[in-house]
Amino acid sequence: MEAHPKLAFLFLARNRMPLDIVWDLFFQEAAKGSFSVYIHSRPGFVYNKRTTMCKHFFNRQLSNSVLVDWGEASMIEAERLLLVEALKDPANDRFLLVSDSCVPLYNFSYIYGYVMASPKSFVDSFSDVKESRYNPKMAPIIQRDKWRKGSQWFALKRDHAAVVAYDTDVFPLFQQHCKRRPLPEFWRQQHMNGDPSKQHNCIPDEHYVQTLLAIRGHEDETERRSLTFTQWDQSGKNRERKGWHPVTFALSDTSDELINSIKNITSVYYETEYRTEWCSSNGTARPCFLFARKFTRGAALKLLNQTLKS
Repeated sequence: MEAHPKLAFLFLARNRMPLDIVWDLFFQEAAKGSFSVYIHSRPGFVYNKRTTMCKHFFNRQLSNSVLVDWGEASMIEAERLLLVEALKDPANDRFLLVSDSCVPLYNFSYIYGYVMASPKSFVDSFSDVKESRYNPKMAPIIQRDKWRKGSQWFALKRDHAAVVAYDTDVFPLFQQHCKRRPLPEFWRQQHMNGDPSKQHNCIPDEHYVQTLLAIRGHEDETERRSLTFTQWDQSGKNRERKGWHPVTFALSDTSDELINSIKNITSVYYETEYRTEWCSSNGTARPCFLFARKFTRGAALKLLNQTLKS
């Protein structure tokens, strides 16, 4: 008997899952055998009755996790470890990467149907025109015309997941040559030569999957957008600091209006390509986002009544 195709949920977490009560309710509604869970957390952290309220997280942590630093290649190493583990189950058909601060905007049935109905992967991707992010030392394997940028949160078909998990050419170049420069608040503490704005500033998880799939000729097989909504902080006075970190939604920020405003987004505009991506799945117009981040634990109780109604 052929196995029911499953959605593999790949969680990038630090320690505890702050929104575990939301995910517990979400997975309770799922049909048996329709999903699987994998968690990359800090080495040695175990999910059990003492550390999480979601039974679907129990003992789902990877045994070979690595220490992850923001803006470093260790982030994409963690993503690849999750994919390698999830690919061991032949029933896993789609692979969703989510963070520990993500919430589902719809119930399981809706998300399952949305993702499974699409013949494509969902990978936010656009041509990156800023030369400061591309390091010519990555050529000839990574050519400038294949350099892409976007959100790290993806939904991959199985064949695309395998491309990322088993890549042996592009990932080592990212480890060597895709480096972020020091955060703006620390520039004065760094003795750097020249103008910092002209130095290479490559955030690996914003480039790797997009660029790899473009190099391998799979770009036309993707919906070039993420299924996860993120609002970037534009409040900084220093233009170099704007957009570095996503906005965090606390209890006081979480409302029906906020959730509905995200659900009602139907297109995404990409400035560098003068392109509007109208959101659809299998040719049918759909809301753009199935998940949203970043939410705090304090917002979790309010989210229980707002995100899983439909």
